[in-house]
Amino acid sequence: MFHVMFLEPRIPPNTGNAIRMVSGTGATLHLVEPLGFDLTEPKLKRAGLDYHDLASVTVHPDLDAALGSEALAESRVFAFTAHATRWYTDIEFRPGDVLLFGPEPTGLSDEVLSHPRVTERIRIPMLEGRRSLNLSNSAAVVTYEAWRQQGFPDAR
Repeated sequence: MFHVMFLEPRIPPNTGNAIRMVSGTGATLHLVEPLGFDLTEPKLKRAGLDYHDLASVTVHPDLDAALGSEALAESRVFAFTAHATRWYTDIEFRPGDVLLFGPEPTGLSDEVLSHPRVTERIRIPMLEGRRSLNLSNSAAVVTYEAWRQQGFPDAR
């Protein structure tokens, strides 16, 4: 399915929410260190409820290790930024794609956005004057669109 990647996430409930989302969609959540919390933190566990055992979560020491891993070595990488011009709805997602999101509250750095593995920079549309959406909400919006494009395989 798809790979949702959080680069250096800092807010435990956002990651907990993403754990619930990937467990419901069949996506894999990749967390790139350093993390701004311990994976045993109560707020992360509470947000993820009892879905932790149903989710596929991998922790990587850095971005290059994550993108160079066997599971992601051939994947397209879509970097989400409010500074892109192309909308996520313009992309024809394919299974195996990486949906890369930056840390709260800064987002992805120019260095990461220029990484040679980044296939394209894309955005979620918002009203004028808004900075960004919540990290876990953004990941859910895009993951469900990617899954919808595939016809929601294995959904009930």
